[in-house]
Amino acid sequence: GDSWGIFTFLCAALCNLPALPALNCSEELGAGQSIQQTYDLTRYLEHQLRTLAGTYLNYLGPPFNEPDFNPPRLARAERVPSATVDLDLWRGLTDNARLAANYRAYSRLLCYLRVLDGQVGTAELRHRLAHFCASLQGLVLSIGGVMSSLGYPLPVGPAGPPAPPGAPAAPNDFLKKMDDFWLLKELQTWLWRSAKDFNRLKKKVPPAVVTLRLEARGF
Repeated sequence: GDSWGIFTFLCAALCNLPALPALNCSEELGAGQSIQQTYDLTRYLEHQLRTLAGTYLNYLGPPFNEPDFNPPRLARAERVPSATVDLDLWRGLTDNARLAANYRAYSRLLCYLRVLDGQVGTAELRHRLAHFCASLQGLVLSIGGVMSSLGYPLPVGPAGPPAPPGAPAAPNDFLKKMDDFWLLKELQTWLWRSAKDFNRLKKKVPPAVVTLRLEARGF
């Protein structure tokens, strides 16, 4: 009867499943999850930095902790990777180029922060800096994971030391504090822009998209 025919057809189909191509989950699943996690970490670091920056600027004292303090960027601060790039030019870059720029920048900023951590004079501030450095290291690794999941190579070569060999130290305490001020300011801008980058990227690569590919032959 009809029931027996349907049963026979299902049995035959099950027996022949190994001959069909395997269900293929696209790599978008892993990439999307990695992008979402990186976006979440970037927003967390933004929040964490707001507290850290306020504490550190109070440690530096006036005028650095005054809300309207906005000095021009000094030439010696150019060693810190700048995020002050025209937004239209930045958005015109490929995803690969933006990810690579983020990876390099945070690797270098992390080097600077670790030096900073060894120079502060209070145990509480050193603890906060160490915690932030650990989170930023996680962001560098997470960006690397996103690049790998999307098939992009990691930038080649070391991020570079905070200062070239033989570079002169700040000639006075004020200029040293100015270096620290610009480090925090650039880091805030990088995190703000990175959050926007990963928000756009996660819309292009949804975190839960599964694509099934079946090839039916002979039908």
